[in-house]
Amino acid sequence: MPDDVGGRIKDSVSKVVGGAGDVAKGTLDTVKDTVSGTLRGANDLAKDTTAAARDAVTGSLQAVGEIGGSLVDVVRGTVAGVLEGVGEITQVTANVVSNVMRSVINATREIGGDVAEAATGTAQAAVAATRSVAIDLESSATAVGRGAIQGTKDIGGDVVAVARDAITGAIKGAQDIAGDATSAIRSTASGLVKGVGEFGDDVTVVARGAVVGAIEAAKEVGLDVEEAASAAASGAVEGAKDLGQATVEAVRSVVSGPIEGVAVKADAPKAKKPKA
Repeated sequence: MPDDVGGRIKDSVSKVVGGAGDVAKGTLDTVKDTVSGTLRGANDLAKDTTAAARDAVTGSLQAVGEIGGSLVDVVRGTVAGVLEGVGEITQVTANVVSNVMRSVINATREIGGDVAEAATGTAQAAVAATRSVAIDLESSATAVGRGAIQGTKDIGGDVVAVARDAITGAIKGAQDIAGDATSAIRSTASGLVKGVGEFGDDVTVVARGAVVGAIEAAKEVGLDVEEAASAAASGAVEGAKDLGQATVEAVRSVVSGPIEGVAVKADAPKAKKPKA
């Protein structure tokens, strides 16, 4: 990239956090303008988009780490700003969303921040951003789940805990835009299982964690608990389908039946569309 995106954003966000205005909105605006401005005329748009998103996240969170302020407000503003800034120049892809979530988790750990709070805020902002950028809710939520696992593996964190955080944030993001919370839950759970599968780890533990997270979040925000739990279970099964039938059945076994006192039913994974 041609300039120091992270440094410029760090300076700007420091001023926003130290001021008296709306931190989330102020962060969104400065990040959005910096990211879109950086990407205009980029020689390698795909490479520069990844770098700009990562550096924007790092710069914003370094500002919080140095002067304090609300981590979750800065995270939400940064995530929305990155996605909207990228969206002004090029397509916001699932990989962009995953990389943003991964970067937030890494940067939060570097400043000693609350990773759970940051992951929840990122999921919320990424899903809510589907109202203003050209990526659908399901794709964004799936990418949120995958990125949450990638970031957590980077820092040696608890993948089950981050599964619950990602589900909670996705629900809140869907509610922010009057979107389909059930689809957000299902897609996030699918992404979580896919993410764990990429590392060759046991996906059943995260699958169950996603269901428990959906139950807890549904109770918190007033969703139908059985519906939310079953959506997470179905998404987990869906996410396992590329890992082999034995894995699908193992996931189905741990996410079906009574969980935390809730009757949970996992739908069969959707059939793949035939190639034209």
